Amino acid sequence: MCGAVGKMKKGSCASLLCALVVVVVLVNARVTEAVTCNPTELGPCLGPFTSGQAPSANCCNKLKEQKPCLCGYVKNPNFSKYVNNPNAKKVASTCGVPFPKC
Repeated sequence: MCGAVGKMKKGSCASLLCALVVVVVLVNARVTEAVTCNPTELGPCLGPFTSGQAPSANCCNKLKEQKPCLCGYVKNPNFSKYVNNPNAKKVASTCGVPFPKC
């Protein structure tokens, strides 16, 4: 990498690589800490999921927050009837959340 830069000294190259590694680690840590899967967080979406009514902004926000958890909810027999039906898919589409293919 540093050979392409030209006159960069070996110490500067090592510092640059070290900084790059730190940035990658911090970005990855930030992504993995974001969501705690809790199906009760989707409470504002229960009405829209079951009746097809328009989702509220709160429902859409919660759905976006819980997006990484949706496959787990779909696979869970206790929750799948709520999150894996045509109404729920319509709510997800309205909220701009791609429905997962699990």
